[in-house]
Amino acid sequence: MSIASPFSKPQTLRSKDLSRDGGRDGRALLKGQQTKAAIVDAALGLATQVGLEGLSIGALAEVTGMSKSGVFAHFGSREELQISVIREYHTRFEDEVFFPAMRLERGLPRLRAMFANWMKRTSAELDSGCIYISGAVEFDDRPGPVRDALAQSVNIWLAAMNRAVVQAQQAGHLRADADEQQVAFEIHALILALHYEARFLKNPGSVARATTGFDHLISRYGSAP
Repeated sequence: MSIASPFSKPQTLRSKDLSRDGGRDGRALLKGQQTKAAIVDAALGLATQVGLEGLSIGALAEVTGMSKSGVFAHFGSREELQISVIREYHTRFEDEVFFPAMRLERGLPRLRAMFANWMKRTSAELDSGCIYISGAVEFDDRPGPVRDALAQSVNIWLAAMNRAVVQAQQAGHLRADADEQQVAFEIHALILALHYEARFLKNPGSVARATTGFDHLISRYGSAP
């Protein structure tokens, strides 16, 4: 999917689609896409360890066993490689956090699921690192296409969280007079606190405290029975 688009399932080319372009050319295109996908996957794994800024064509060539020119041919620049990693991380974040929550009814059930899925992913990334959080630290004061792609990706997710809050208000699960942006802000703050407490400070019980914090937030903004 395009990182600038609302949350939606990505459209990918299949081998039967490529075959329409004619045998050898179609297979070559498919192989090129598969190779690029494998490189991006390796780059994402590397970025969770060394950060987006730590990515380089040379380091990725060493990890994948390819030549530098081979890696470079798929991206053209280190900057495009970094943006490709951000897009791939965004797609996986959608698949693990957003889309599963969409199976629940609108309102508090969906909002709870979005937070629970987000918290689960954050907890799973304590040893590797979150591209959204680490990238913000690396590029917060560095304007350019990489920062723009990262900020846009995060904003898409926060907008989805904001919509879920509004839907919970419309369903009567949260007070209609509550500031939806404030509610979404406080939910985001819980995730950032969880990451900091659990990853940096190694404080036990951080997940339980984040869950309790969310329950308190819902109680505070919840509509009267």
